[in-house]
Amino acid sequence: MSLQSGRYTAPRPPSVAEGWSLERLTPPSRLFGANGLRTGPDGRIYVAQVTGSQISAVDLRTGQLETISPLGGEIIAPDDVAFDAHGNLYATEVMDGRVSVIGADRRPRVLRDDLPSANGITFYRGRLFIDECRPSGRLLELYPAGGAPRVLLDNIPLPNALEAGPDGWLYFPVMGANEIWRIDPQGGTPQRVAADLGIPDAVKFDAQGYIISTQVQTGQVLRIDPQSGRRSVLATLTPGLDNLTFVGDRLFVSNFDGRIAEVLGDGTTRTLLPGGLNWPLDLAVGADGQLYVADGTNLYVLPPGGTLRSVGMLFSPGYPGFVRGVAPLADGCFAVTTAGGHVALYRPSEKQSQVLADGLDQLYGVAVASGDALVVAELGAGRVLSVRSGEVRVLAAGLREPLGVTIGPDGAPLVSEMGAGRVVKLSGAGSETVLDGLQRPQGVLARGSELLVVDAGAKALIAFDLQSGARRIIAADLPVGAPPGVTPKPLRGLPPFSGPQGPFAGIAAGPDGTLYLSADTEGSVLALRPGPTRR
Repeated sequence: MSLQSGRYTAPRPPSVAEGWSLERLTPPSRLFGANGLRTGPDGRIYVAQVTGSQISAVDLRTGQLETISPLGGEIIAPDDVAFDAHGNLYATEVMDGRVSVIGADRRPRVLRDDLPSANGITFYRGRLFIDECRPSGRLLELYPAGGAPRVLLDNIPLPNALEAGPDGWLYFPVMGANEIWRIDPQGGTPQRVAADLGIPDAVKFDAQGYIISTQVQTGQVLRIDPQSGRRSVLATLTPGLDNLTFVGDRLFVSNFDGRIAEVLGDGTTRTLLPGGLNWPLDLAVGADGQLYVADGTNLYVLPPGGTLRSVGMLFSPGYPGFVRGVAPLADGCFAVTTAGGHVALYRPSEKQSQVLADGLDQLYGVAVASGDALVVAELGAGRVLSVRSGEVRVLAAGLREPLGVTIGPDGAPLVSEMGAGRVVKLSGAGSETVLDGLQRPQGVLARGSELLVVDAGAKALIAFDLQSGARRIIAADLPVGAPPGVTPKPLRGLPPFSGPQGPFAGIAAGPDGTLYLSADTEGSVLALRPGPTRR
């Protein structure tokens, strides 16, 4: 375990070449998002972080974070946590379909690994219950001492974080039905408690026996009478709420963006931990001159001198899915790739998206070629594709982890091959190496005869002259890629919300020559500008 002020502490600050300055446009994130919350026996709030494969504990008095299970550790993509009567911590690993336990020796062990989309988890009178957040999910009782699970209910449309009520029944949100259900822990027919909500994704109970439920789509925190179903709004926060916990009578809620807020009695909120970016992934400067940030569950806009504002999130109308690659088109439209294998056109202001191609394997970068054809990198299949009007054409195959895409000055696609440590140029004759000797190239950007490459392995931004072949380092020791000494475990995805997930340090340029970088290690956006060095 380690104490932390943020999610990443750099061994050295970034450095820039002479004639450049570096500025953080957003502060580093404290967490990798905030998902499941649970108050521990020590009074701290334990936070599961899916995309960071991390569990942290927050001290309410100091705001200090302690890493309980780190990125690169044995627990992968934890979504929710619970404690037994002995203080052992149990975690659902939603992407690997596992439940693990951390005991007094602090060494995780897998309890079960055959629970697809294992998500909500709770103990009730020494009994362990979990559910699976998938279209035909199950509600199960697990036996920590061993033995096959007992199925209480199956074919549930997206159940999520559950809790036992004061009446001894198990209550759980059913996201696919926009309802809250309950069932006797001995089994039987479930009952509907409340309907027509704001997509509930967690339930707990206050001291008076009322259901308190977060609504992911609306950002509301509801207080619901479990007998009559009558409800009132305790507070309205930013959409993307995920879970909640009580510390005594104090109520705290989590958000996808990592924010943990206390809901006060008058409906106002107080921030315990600020929100931030989960990754970020690709970047694009829109036709309006503003910077857009793809962060998976959210697409953000970052106005000059302003703060991040979500223009669409996973549960909002028209959102195309877990957005990874983004390229600007005209009239406020964007070409996007998603972790669900879609290429789409997304119009945030109109809350509409149009799927151009689907069923693809781990899409990343996207660029707009001549004639409005979209060129996309399909990492899982090792291909680069052209997509236009629903027609998908293979431009290159057999590549090693293609990731970033840009269009060169002659109109030919340039693609970063992360697994081969190079950038290649695609033509009708095949592919040819343009730049090699890289470690893990990700985001690429062509500006005139200059090619800019974010090398996540070398933690550097490299400029390469396509005419002379000269290369130089513009910035080094960047907070991109995996932290030193850490090998992240693969994130297998969250069907039906996303396929496999992974980092992508994107790059974009503004009309004034500013370069924007995704600092995915620390969760910030950086700006590199010609001029005196500043940090």
